[in-house]
Amino acid sequence: MRKQILFVSAFCLLGNLIFAQDNATAKIRKEGLQNSKVMDIAFHLTDVSGPRLTNSPGFFRAANWAKNELTKMGLVNAAIEPWGDFGTGWEQTRCYVAMTAPYYTPMIAIPRAWTGSTPGNNIISRNVILIKAKDSAELFQKYSGKIKDKIVMFYSNDTLHPSFTADGNRYSDDQLAKMADSKPDTARRQRRNFTPEQMAALNQQRALARQMGNFYKNEKPALVLSMSGRGNDGTLFVQNGGSVDKDKTADNNYAWIMLSSDDYLRVQRLVDAGEKVQMEADVKTKFYDKDIRGYNVVAEIPGTDPVLKNEIVMLGGHLDSWQGATGATDNAAGCAVMMEVVRILKTTGLQPKRTIRIALWSGEEQGLHGSRNYVKNHFADPADMILKPDYEKVSAYYNLDNGTGRVRGIYLQGNEKAGPIFAKWLEPFYDLDAKTVTIDNTGGTDHLAFDGVGIPGFQFIQDEIEYNTRTHHTNMDTYDHLVPEDLKQASTIIASFVYNTAQLDSKIPRKELPKARGTGGRNF
Repeated sequence: MRKQILFVSAFCLLGNLIFAQDNATAKIRKEGLQNSKVMDIAFHLTDVSGPRLTNSPGFFRAANWAKNELTKMGLVNAAIEPWGDFGTGWEQTRCYVAMTAPYYTPMIAIPRAWTGSTPGNNIISRNVILIKAKDSAELFQKYSGKIKDKIVMFYSNDTLHPSFTADGNRYSDDQLAKMADSKPDTARRQRRNFTPEQMAALNQQRALARQMGNFYKNEKPALVLSMSGRGNDGTLFVQNGGSVDKDKTADNNYAWIMLSSDDYLRVQRLVDAGEKVQMEADVKTKFYDKDIRGYNVVAEIPGTDPVLKNEIVMLGGHLDSWQGATGATDNAAGCAVMMEVVRILKTTGLQPKRTIRIALWSGEEQGLHGSRNYVKNHFADPADMILKPDYEKVSAYYNLDNGTGRVRGIYLQGNEKAGPIFAKWLEPFYDLDAKTVTIDNTGGTDHLAFDGVGIPGFQFIQDEIEYNTRTHHTNMDTYDHLVPEDLKQASTIIASFVYNTAQLDSKIPRKELPKARGTGGRNF
C-alpha cells in the first residue's frame, strides 16, 4: 500500500511538472506569435538608430535606447557596461561620388570604415589614374610621387557573371537531416584547403595589399577607389579600411571608398582603353576618440528560487554593425529577437527560478571583442583558465546572429549531453519547422567566447534567406529585408529555451574544461 501511495505521489508530481511546462509553452507561444513587438524593436535599432559601428554615434543611440527599453519592459540592473579599450569611433558624414567625363553618372559608393576624407570643404574633381602592378617593387617604381592628390584605382581581373540561383534560401529537409546525422568526431568547422600554388598566390595578394596600404598612406591620394569583390546588381560589400587605434588614426589620411563592382569595372574599362575619365567626389568622415572604451548593454530578470536565483541563464547578440546600411540582418535581427524574448517572459508573468541576463555586444565585427572581454572580465580568461567566482553560476548562453531566418534547430558545439534536453524542448515547435539538433559546431559569432572557456554556448540553426548573398555586410542590410514571421517564430522558440533552462533542476551539462591556451595563441 505504501509503495502504491509513493508511486501515485510521484506520478502526480511528474504530471504537475509536465503540465507546468506545457502551460508555460502555451503562454510563450501565444505572446510571441500573436502579440509580437519584435519588428517595432527592429525598427528602433535600424531605421531610428542608423548604422551602428562600434563607438559611433549610431551605436550609442541604439545602446541607450535598448537600455531604456529593457528597463521599461521591467528588467533590472540595466546598464551600458564598459569592457575595456576598443579604439576610436568613426562615422561617414557625407559621401558623393560621380563620373563626370566622358559623361555624367552617379556611382554607388560607401567609405570604408576608419578612413579619411577628401581634401578641402568642397567637391573635388580629378582624372582617374589606373594602377597596374604585379608586386610592390613595380608599384613603387612606376607610381611613387605620381598619385598625390589624385583619384586612383587598382586594376582588377574580376569579371561579373550572371547568377542562376536564388538570393534567398531555406534549409531543405535533406540538409537538415544531414546536420542531424553528424557524428561527434566530425563536429568541427570545415576549413578550406588550399593547394600550395593557391596558398602562394593568396600570400602574394595579401603582401601586395599591405604594401598598397602603406603606399597610399605615404603618397596621400585624394581618393582611393576599391571594388566590392562580392556581389553585383548594386549590392556592395563594405567593411574596414583603417585603424581603430587612437595613436594610428593619423595614418588614415586619405579617403578610401568601395564602389559597386558594376561601377568599378565600367570606370576601369574606360581608363584602360585610354579614355579620359574624370570623377568628382565629396567624402567626409569623422573620428571620435574622447572615450576609446567599448561597451555592452546588459539587463536582468531576477530569479525567484531562493537558491537557484544566484545562477544565470544568458542570451544575447551583437548590437554593432558595419557602416554600409543599418545592420538589419547583421545583427539587429538577433538583438531584436533577444529583446523580444525577455519581453515575452516578463509579459507572460512567468517566474524563472534562475536569473536571466541579456547582453547586447559591441565590437563583434572586429573580433568578438565585447563578448570575449565580458567573459574574460566575469568568468575566465582562456589564456590561463583561472576560473572567477561567477564561472560556475552560468548554466548556458544562447546566441542569435545569422540573419532574419527562422530557427530550424540548434548547434550543440560538440556538447552531446545537451542533445536529449534540447531535442525534448523542440518537440512543441515541430509545427513551426524547428526540430533539428546537430552535434556540429558553428563559428564566427559571440557564443564562441563562452564555449571557449567551457561555458555551454549555443547558436541556433537559421534559414539563410539572403544572408550571404544580399545582406551580410552590405548596403542592402536594411529593415525591409527582415522577415517578420521568421523573427516571431525565432523569438518564441528561444524564449522557451531560455525559460526551460532557468527551470531545470541542474545546469546544462558541460563539456570537458578547456586547457589554458597561453597568451600567444588565439583565444577562440
